[in-house]
Amino acid sequence: MLLLMAERLLGLAPAPLHRFALRLAHKVRRRWWRIRKPQLQGCRVLGIDAQGRVLLVRHSYGSANWMPPGGGMKPGEDPLVAAAREFREEIGIVLEAPHLVATTHDAFHGADNVSYVVAGRCSGAPAPDGREIVAAEFFTPGEWPSAMSDWLKKQMGEWLEAEKQ
Repeated sequence: MLLLMAERLLGLAPAPLHRFALRLAHKVRRRWWRIRKPQLQGCRVLGIDAQGRVLLVRHSYGSANWMPPGGGMKPGEDPLVAAAREFREEIGIVLEAPHLVATTHDAFHGADNVSYVVAGRCSGAPAPDGREIVAAEFFTPGEWPSAMSDWLKKQMGEWLEAEKQ
């Protein structure tokens, strides 16, 4: 309840203040994860347009690299529902026919992280809120932006291949 109230108040703040608060909260959260080592569950979304391009975003906090949109899952939330919710919240586009293409399991700032990779079709222009998401663009597979990790470029190829099957 307290977190929900904080999120609502933060939503009323000017965008620059909101971005500052997100960066600060992310630093605190990373330290907390290193101490507590919780199990996290999240999703990554491969939003694919009619031309076969994939939507990538840049966050206002954490890495400045491009990555698929996504985020944390609520307790007991279905990965497909979470992916569609995060996609709509972060960039204002509806994800159509979402389906699971992969599940990853890795350490994330000391936390045990399970991430569900969900793909679906999308149309329309992304509308990042300028708060959590500062940029959103479609990219042709294999023509990834230079500001994207080599690990993610490799994973994107594998995930997109799995999406075709």
